[in-house]
Amino acid sequence: MKALLTALILFTGSLSFAAADCPKAPKEQWMPEAKMKEMILSQGYKIKKFKVDGNCYEIYGWDKEGKKVEIYFNPVDGSIVKEHRK
Repeated sequence: MKALLTALILFTGSLSFAAADCPKAPKEQWMPEAKMKEMILSQGYKIKKFKVDGNCYEIYGWDKEGKKVEIYFNPVDGSIVKEHRK
């Protein structure tokens, strides 16, 4: 039971660490999704999935070298907030 509790604490702790910290801004200040996708593609990424995650735009896809990526973008200026490459 103690091992299960420890595993649960570690697991939930890792979930909170995984979240990106995008600044909060009103939706009317966000870059339109179509423009954001265009900007991402122009940087050489290929998008498999594009979504809104909290206060971020998030993609799952591939970089220029074909490596899998998960990237969180600031929806106002398009800057990368958090990136994970596989």
